[in-house]
Amino acid sequence: MNLSNAITVGFKEIWAHKFRSLLTMLGIILGVSSLVAMSALVKGMENGMRDALIAIGGLEKVRIEEEELPTYQAHLIDQATGLTMNDVRALKQSAPLIRLVTPEMRTQRTTITRGGKSFNPFNFVGTWPTALEMNQHVVEHGRMFTDMDDDYAQSVCVIGTMVRDELFGSPEKTGKEIIPIGEKITVSGQPLTIIGMFQHYESEQDRKARLLKLDQKDQSGVARSRGWQSKRGSSFVYRMKNGTIYVPLNTMWLKFRAASGTNNTPDPRLSGVSMKVASIDRLEPALQQARNVLLQTHRGLEDFQFQTQENWDEQIRSSIRNARMSGGIIAAISLLVGGIGIMNIMLASITERVRELGIRKAIGASDFIVFIQIIVESVVIAVIGGIAGIIASYALVQLLALVSPTENTPVITPNAMAVAFLFSALVGVLAGLIPAFKAARLNPIQALRYE
Repeated sequence: MNLSNAITVGFKEIWAHKFRSLLTMLGIILGVSSLVAMSALVKGMENGMRDALIAIGGLEKVRIEEEELPTYQAHLIDQATGLTMNDVRALKQSAPLIRLVTPEMRTQRTTITRGGKSFNPFNFVGTWPTALEMNQHVVEHGRMFTDMDDDYAQSVCVIGTMVRDELFGSPEKTGKEIIPIGEKITVSGQPLTIIGMFQHYESEQDRKARLLKLDQKDQSGVARSRGWQSKRGSSFVYRMKNGTIYVPLNTMWLKFRAASGTNNTPDPRLSGVSMKVASIDRLEPALQQARNVLLQTHRGLEDFQFQTQENWDEQIRSSIRNARMSGGIIAAISLLVGGIGIMNIMLASITERVRELGIRKAIGASDFIVFIQIIVESVVIAVIGGIAGIIASYALVQLLALVSPTENTPVITPNAMAVAFLFSALVGVLAGLIPAFKAARLNPIQALRYE
């Protein structure tokens, strides 16, 4: 008997016992669909985490902040200058592994007002135009301030959509999108003209919730909010970006910091410096290069520290690894149960076909041929179950997305489908081994006597 005939016989056996075969495949179908669905959910979760990491600048971004002097330098605290523009210029000139440097100057507990409304933004930052690239911002309306605006300390600002919503009204409340370009806001008594507004940043879950709310409004005329649409589920990274106000660095220094008497030195003290390395593969050499430059400008004092995104990246890797492991174990158990079902049905099938197998062996079929025949039948059941499981996984993923919305849409990958299918075929082979050995060892004389 050749392989094609063995497969044909396998299909005939399945068709002859349709309901029994369906129940047998059910374990494989559930195992494969759960494996593919688990992989899709984990992939969606990973995409959400990676998007949030990219939204704050990615792995290439490194932040330099002030740090207390180490113990052996504590007596030199009076000589510590903190981070200044001198550091920024030195990094740009003497650190070729750093491709982008952006100074930042912030104020604490800032209140923005307009027409009786007030708002406390997440970030009120004086910076350079390069902050757009540094922090992955996109100006959707208006423009970003320029180097000339910075040189002349112009009273201009670029805002996030949360600032617009709080001071001018959100599209959900007003029924239309307000673009406040040219409008004025007041910060600590200083008027600022809005010249640009960033695009709206949101996670996949927030986007779904917003679209659902719009659909409900279109259908009933009244916007309703349901439990899982709460803002508490929003990603902090996106809310922080939406609640940002950028002003030129010199505007922050002259009109907010120096004017208050907190920072009127010739070389303004910065709140932090952000930089991007030329290549993530050379992160360590770039950090060492930046450290050497800063030690020169700080006269050997180590009153600074580097903050990278490596910990966040490692957290993402760890979370995804644990999720895949736990989900894989659950799916493997389902496939194991399916394999036990296949083994059980194959043993029952052999018992029913003892005389048939005895006749085959009596007319010349070898033990190996009988062994292969049973293995092929087992694999056919598993493969059909695997294909059905892959098809069912699409419906399962959609159901899980509706029942338990996640930060990102589940993504079914070809690799997950291939692995699940191969596992189902492997389960078919393993489940058929014991029945195949039993069938191959049948004595044809005794088999022919079996009633």
